[in-house]
Amino acid sequence: MIQNEEKRTPFFIGISFIAVIISLFDFRMLPFDTAWVAIFLCGVPIIKGAVIGLVTEFDIKADVLVSIALVAAIIIGERFAAGEIALIMALGAYLEERTVAKARAGIEKLVSLTPATARVIRNGEEMIMPAEQIRLGDTLRVLAGETIAVDGVITKGQTSVDQSVMTGESLPVDKGEGDEVSSGTVNQFGTFEMRALKVGEDSSLQRMIRLVESADAGKAKIVGLADRWATWIVVFALLTAVATWLFTGEVIRAVTILVVFCPCALVLATPTAIMASIGNATKYGILIRQGDALERLAKVKRIAFDKTGTLTHGHPAVTKIRSFVSISEEELLEIAASAESLSEHPLGKAIVSYYKREKGKKPDAPESFCMIPGRGVYGEIGGTKVYAGNEALLSENGIFFGGEISESAEGERADGSTVIYLGIDGITAGYVVLSDTLRPDAAITVKQIQNSGMKTVLLTGDATQAAAHIAGSVGITDLHSNLLPEDKLNAIANFTARGEAICMVGDGINDAPALKAAQVGIAMGGIGSDIAIDAADIVLVGDDIKEIPHLLHLAKKTTKTIHINIAASLLLNFAAIALAIPGLLNPVLGALVHNAGSVAVIIHSSMLLNWRKH
Repeated sequence: MIQNEEKRTPFFIGISFIAVIISLFDFRMLPFDTAWVAIFLCGVPIIKGAVIGLVTEFDIKADVLVSIALVAAIIIGERFAAGEIALIMALGAYLEERTVAKARAGIEKLVSLTPATARVIRNGEEMIMPAEQIRLGDTLRVLAGETIAVDGVITKGQTSVDQSVMTGESLPVDKGEGDEVSSGTVNQFGTFEMRALKVGEDSSLQRMIRLVESADAGKAKIVGLADRWATWIVVFALLTAVATWLFTGEVIRAVTILVVFCPCALVLATPTAIMASIGNATKYGILIRQGDALERLAKVKRIAFDKTGTLTHGHPAVTKIRSFVSISEEELLEIAASAESLSEHPLGKAIVSYYKREKGKKPDAPESFCMIPGRGVYGEIGGTKVYAGNEALLSENGIFFGGEISESAEGERADGSTVIYLGIDGITAGYVVLSDTLRPDAAITVKQIQNSGMKTVLLTGDATQAAAHIAGSVGITDLHSNLLPEDKLNAIANFTARGEAICMVGDGINDAPALKAAQVGIAMGGIGSDIAIDAADIVLVGDDIKEIPHLLHLAKKTTKTIHINIAASLLLNFAAIALAIPGLLNPVLGALVHNAGSVAVIIHSSMLLNWRKH
């Protein structure tokens, strides 16, 4: 039904445009005035909507005055004026609908993340049951690759959990007995058992769904300027028309006033400017999903950034190799890549990818291989026993740690990096450092934003050390780390309560509530999740954050253009009224004059298409 409506409206507008042109030049191609076509196709829906709103809710909008002018023009036989008014108003409404798109919360996608079933152990037997039937205290078994159904604590086993849904962290987190896990996160490796602590509506994922819903409902919707002033416009227009009729005794002058007072240019002032700006933004890989987002963005005082996937690339990369024995760093890399060549862990894959890029070939596979969940990997390479993983892996296999190695590795971790130790034939030979690398344009983008007078803040679920390193690298001093989705939402709410309109830039599912709640939400379109994109007002299609400063300047330019459009359209209306009162304008000429105002607004707005601040 909605799709049919979307197709029918532009078709009706096109037919009405042709009909109005034929009526203007009086071609006499048909036995009736073709303006009636525009009146029926475009005018009747306007009148119907105005009457329904007036009767059911006493809602006085701009279409009330339009309807009065339409009916008055028809009564005195000025059908062209009526058809032209109907056409312009229908075009304005259509542009408004196309521009101010309906918000799509992405709730359905969030719900789909919750597994429908879970493996529950009762009376020593494993059974698969619907997730909603899990009770508090139940024991669940989670296999590798499965999504965790409820919040709980691990009671048996070790694993690595991808919890980017909740925290945005780019790397899986090692978990063991006593560690807590959240619903919606994914078990990467190994099987573990857990005890359910929060089930049903109390689980983390269900709480986040409610956060997104409430954030969407709490965001104020901007009302069109013509509708905001509609009551006063209607009253003033009617009083002026009636007074003119009473003092001059000529009803045609009163109708002319109603015709020229129709807020066509006022209705077009905002959507035409925004449509042009949307076209401008598209050239720079920016998709504006919410038409009023630019108006809101012009009022923003602070930009909040997520870290992982926004200021950084969102995936680990090798940044350093350190050897503490006679083996060279190149040889150490080759051994590490060979040991990790069969690994499915993101860190192992990152080491292999780095080796391929540096050497231009695949590493040799180990003769034997074993993956140890939550620890690392073991492999035999040319008869040499190699362990690659965390400190626990090496300690559990009797490999000694020297003070120099621990001190050096601690310095790397202080910068937010992850360290993979390499134990070769019973000794700690060195380590490989991996980190989520900064986007090349991140620092200059933040500086340009700050130079424009806006404040910046980092809101991230990552640990403080990693967050502080990235914040320092890009020049952000206001840092909030270890944040869950509700914490980010609360941070946005706190800034808003202090009177600081804030824009949130993020990419992950955990950013969705904050993207919804912010004055404007900007999502990364390439690396970002579908849910974050659905929650955002604006999408950076190619993850190109360096275009954010242009977007901010474009928002201010768009707002300025809208204000000029409004001022010019009101000035023209009042000038036309001044000419209509003494009878210098008739309804047809008045319709053409106020149509010229609509054209002027469209031309002025179109200048935004190729605008860019130099």
